[in-house]
Amino acid sequence: MRRDPADPLYRPLRPRAARVVSLALAAAVLTMMTTIAVALPRITGTPAGVGDRLGFGLFGVAVAWFLLREAGVRADPDPAGLTVRNLFRTRRVAWAQIVSVRFGPDRPWVQLDLADGGTLAVMGVQRADGARAREDARRLATLVARHSATAQDD
Repeated sequence: MRRDPADPLYRPLRPRAARVVSLALAAAVLTMMTTIAVALPRITGTPAGVGDRLGFGLFGVAVAWFLLREAGVRADPDPAGLTVRNLFRTRRVAWAQIVSVRFGPDRPWVQLDLADGGTLAVMGVQRADGARAREDARRLATLVARHSATAQDD
């Protein structure tokens, strides 16, 4: 299902600090590793092989890829459930599967308790974002409460 653009509760949940830092570092690492690969003969004073240059370049690409994955973490709520994209895995959960939302002072990001007894980290809401993260955690908890209410709830 698509999110309701008229309801601000359904805005995507994305970290700000981690995204900015990760994108800046990805650009810096890629630039630095490319510069080293190109300038390697001048740096060492000896001829550099293709393997050496390729190694620096591939290392830069690998680090940049990881940082871009970190910058891309998010959670997308819609009326049917929540899609959580973390570093290496994307998972879709229905609202009925979410029992509670936890974001205590000792947690780096939001954690969902699921009906099957498992948990799911939501890296799209990170403690480093301070008050913004607390507001996003409250918004997520509101959505869970809204979609899990039954006729028997008080």
